[in-house]
Amino acid sequence: MERIRKALERAGQDRQLSGADTRFNPPPHTGTDLSTGVRYTMTRMVEVSEQHLRDNRIITALPDHKFRDSYRMLRTRVLQTMRNNGWTSVAVTGPATGCGKTLTAINLAISLAMEVTHTVLLVDLDLRRPTIHKYFGDEPELGLSDYLQGDIPLHKILFCPSVERLVVLPGRNAVVNSAEMLRSPRMVALVNELKTRYPDRLVVFDLPPILAADDALAFSPYTDCFLMVAESGTTRKEDLEKAYQILKSTPLVGTVLNKSEAPSSGYGYGPGTNKKKGFFS
Repeated sequence: MERIRKALERAGQDRQLSGADTRFNPPPHTGTDLSTGVRYTMTRMVEVSEQHLRDNRIITALPDHKFRDSYRMLRTRVLQTMRNNGWTSVAVTGPATGCGKTLTAINLAISLAMEVTHTVLLVDLDLRRPTIHKYFGDEPELGLSDYLQGDIPLHKILFCPSVERLVVLPGRNAVVNSAEMLRSPRMVALVNELKTRYPDRLVVFDLPPILAADDALAFSPYTDCFLMVAESGTTRKEDLEKAYQILKSTPLVGTVLNKSEAPSSGYGYGPGTNKKKGFFS
């Protein structure tokens, strides 16, 4: 908890700095517009079979799945809140491991990409356990850790799965000093580049659980808002409250009640505030 306390202090300082001075030195432009059209000449293409999507519960890419509309409802609520506040990025996390936050981030990103007015960049920031690429059946030779620790062009890391208007930035190798990497100057410059270069792009970040490490807290000044994922019947109320408290300085768009047997009656979203905890299942 001492490490989280120190991270809270650093996050507050970083948020003040990011709000006062948004200047940065972006990485060299690769010449590829990742945000318009669906033909990519420099980004690696990954073909994903329908059976693989089904086996890995990527249901928003399956037109006949019975739960697809649930994610579409989540997408609409999240998108409305982001648009009302002028936000372009959302970070997905949860109180503890096993809540389904990575799968929620993937399905949300795909559902957002179904909207023809914008494109989506899905970024694996769970540097301790990067797994997004596995859900798409890919084993990349390069990942975000290579970009942060070396001189690797970003376009050599990105890949496009079998979903129009979606680009993925995978993590690949695990990083020991992940919290420090997430708030490093190179990471901050990259995030600003991803969020601001193209006006029609939305960015979805997948972050580690709040109570497992201080990574999400360390990164909190650099995302516009958070989406919390809780597991029905497993996530403890006190852990959820602790997670809310740790992220109290960052807007919370709502909370997904994952693995619920019965649908909830509503959301209760409060744009730009942590006082209302919106639940969705």
